[in-house]
Amino acid sequence: MLKAQPRLPDMLPVLSRGKHRNPRKGACFMELASYLAGERWSDHPACTHPLLASVARLVNDHPSDEGRPRLAELIPSVIGLTGDDLHIDALITLRCATIALPIAAADRQRVLAVSVLVCEEVLAQLDARRGDSLSPDSERVLVAVPQATRWADRFMRHVPPRLAAFRRQAAPHAVSCAVEGAAHALIPDPDGMLRSMLVESIDICAAWTGHGASGVEGDDAAWAEACRLTVATDGR
Repeated sequence: MLKAQPRLPDMLPVLSRGKHRNPRKGACFMELASYLAGERWSDHPACTHPLLASVARLVNDHPSDEGRPRLAELIPSVIGLTGDDLHIDALITLRCATIALPIAAADRQRVLAVSVLVCEEVLAQLDARRGDSLSPDSERVLVAVPQATRWADRFMRHVPPRLAAFRRQAAPHAVSCAVEGAAHALIPDPDGMLRSMLVESIDICAAWTGHGASGVEGDDAAWAEACRLTVATDGR
């Protein structure tokens, strides 16, 4: 659960899948974040940590049309959350992977099990501790998928993680697999799980950057304009 959420007007903007040239063509989660932050219209704004923004874009694109509106109230919470500490990338990736691993289809479980082990190894290197120690959450989910875990153990013996490539390659690939795995899982509420994945990623980034609620809390005018533009685009 978010530790601090900004106060928002009653109206919410309308989110849609994909990338849009401007708000009159539609808007995704991160495009509206760029608008509210006063940046150039973009789904890759500077105001948000790149991996957190990736989670937000993926979560925006994968829920049902009924579930997507529940994400809009989270948009201001990602503004200003950015930093260079590799702990942020590793912890966001690890949380997304541990959420998705137990419920993902078998073809994705191997990738997610490897992702869990890679994240644990990266965190161990960053914290100068033994690489074979796992967090309780990682132990729990790996025990639940023994075949995928055995495969991941064998894979890791031949392909050890490299810090230099983790942020650029491994982390984005893992969060993409995690979001897709949760979106297509045969569970009662995949939309709710996707939203939880984004909320927990926001909380991790907020904790490591020392930020609480967004700085756009009081900008009702910008929020109302975003709502007006996207509602008009949606034809409502």
